[in-house]
Amino acid sequence: MPAATPSAGLPTPQRWYAMATILLGIALSVIDSTVVNLALPGMVRDFHASASAGVWVVNAYQLATLVLLLPLAHLGERWTYRRVYLGGAIVFTAASALCAMADSLWLLAAARALQGAGAAGIMAVNAALVRMTYPPEHLGRGIAINSITVATASVAGPVVAAAILSVASWPWLFLVNLPLGIVLVLLGRRVLPCNEVRRGASEVSPLDVVLNGSMFVLLFLGADLLGASVRGSDGDAGAARWGAMLLAACIAVGIVHVRRQRSRTHPLLPIDLLRIPVFRLSMATSVCAFAAQMSATIALPFLFLEAWNLAPSQAGLLMACWPLGVIVAAMQAGRMIGRWHDGLLGALGLAILASGLALMAITAAGSSPQQAWWRLALCGIGFGLFQSPNNHTIITSAPPQRAGAASGMLGTARLTGQSTGAALLALVYAITSAREHGGASMALSLAAGLAAVAAVFSALRIRTTRH
Repeated sequence: MPAATPSAGLPTPQRWYAMATILLGIALSVIDSTVVNLALPGMVRDFHASASAGVWVVNAYQLATLVLLLPLAHLGERWTYRRVYLGGAIVFTAASALCAMADSLWLLAAARALQGAGAAGIMAVNAALVRMTYPPEHLGRGIAINSITVATASVAGPVVAAAILSVASWPWLFLVNLPLGIVLVLLGRRVLPCNEVRRGASEVSPLDVVLNGSMFVLLFLGADLLGASVRGSDGDAGAARWGAMLLAACIAVGIVHVRRQRSRTHPLLPIDLLRIPVFRLSMATSVCAFAAQMSATIALPFLFLEAWNLAPSQAGLLMACWPLGVIVAAMQAGRMIGRWHDGLLGALGLAILASGLALMAITAAGSSPQQAWWRLALCGIGFGLFQSPNNHTIITSAPPQRAGAASGMLGTARLTGQSTGAALLALVYAITSAREHGGASMALSLAAGLAAVAAVFSALRIRTTRH
């Protein structure tokens, strides 16, 4: 077990082995969040279930991950990041086997929730382990590689699923995780760095865990119900009403939770980190940016398939322009970290993203799919230029002993932003149609506005102290 400190990192070649292990884990956990989407019709058919019930095969994974990110990040500071990561990998692998053996849809959903809990252990300490692995002068490169892996994995799920389902049945979507999970655990035991346990950290109150979980459950379910209102051309008023009520309850629970955390020396919700101005602005930047990304990601398939009547293969090729742009820009951004201010890089990237989305909104108002590819690539370049520097600021603005909390907040900001984006998009589609040019244009205009707000938050960091 290699020892490392945030100030020194690991020497090579141990650094390469550790990073390969970290990337394998985060890739598996991110891919599995979407890998079942393509197989849902077959699962529903095999289990004689409804399509609405089948959605919970996806939701159970995402909800378990969102609820457990911060508690497991807190546990990483008390129990070491390495142990939380390996524990998450073991649970993820075992749950994959249970998913493959499930004989009913609800058993599959339960196994997926357990799999999501394992993924939360991996995601919660991912960035903290990257910080432990790289010395400060090379940390930007490590964060860029990690960001590229997450961005690629987030769109690779359907591709991986299509390849597996072309030669095997849906249980193999989970069975392929078994050898990879075993390799992940065995490698992790040997090569992952081990941090010092934070002494004096208080036990987490069960009530704090319940409030934290309730807040995110209400947020997720509220956003999901608002998203359900998009399924009809004119929306579902009942789903929208219940979704709004759950989001209001989320805000109320959140207020109580934050007030309790203010009195904690080592809070579960890291209020101490949110008191750092640059950390707070970086979190706001991340939430708004991922809300913009999710809004666009949901709106674009409606535009391509319903308004423009493109074939699925054509829509897939257009959608691929975004992640390709992310990959190209993220690596360049990693090289610029340290030479350019993170806030400036983020603001520039988000301004490019907002411009690309605004151009797509103009394109959506007409019938010009020929112009979409370079505008989507522009969106990807902007997002890639923002993501690595923003992650670098979030990770490095936190004290070394709070790297676990910063890592957990990184994932929480992403998932919170995505849920918020889905909820806001549902409100847009409640007053317009998802299947018409005007609805897609309005949705993409919303995404452009969110990206512009994120750019402002990022620019505010340029003159903001890290303390």
